[in-house]
Amino acid sequence: MAKKRKPTHPGEILDELYIKPLNLNLQKLFDRLDIARNTLFKIRSGEANITPAIALSLAEAFDTTPQLWLNLQQAYDLWIEEHEHKRVEPIVRNGVIIPIPQNMGMTRSSYSKI
Repeated sequence: MAKKRKPTHPGEILDELYIKPLNLNLQKLFDRLDIARNTLFKIRSGEANITPAIALSLAEAFDTTPQLWLNLQQAYDLWIEEHEHKRVEPIVRNGVIIPIPQNMGMTRSSYSKI
């Protein structure tokens, strides 16, 4: 079940909790994080994702964990997908094959191809 409230993009958290309160010079931040200026602008505006490499850099720079940044990104991405995803009818529930017309005629060996 999808959460109702959209999670905050990690770029907004970076901007609101770190860049603005610490009054960071963005040019020095690009250099310190060793990422392209354009990439940081896109992350801050929610147009780019936090990658594992960026998560490591942010964790080192701001004394957090890379997991914090990756979890924020994952929560945001999953919420987006849950709201755009077309539901798939289940094939198996609680270890039992569900007899729906789409599944009829499927053999056990067919499942390995899914």
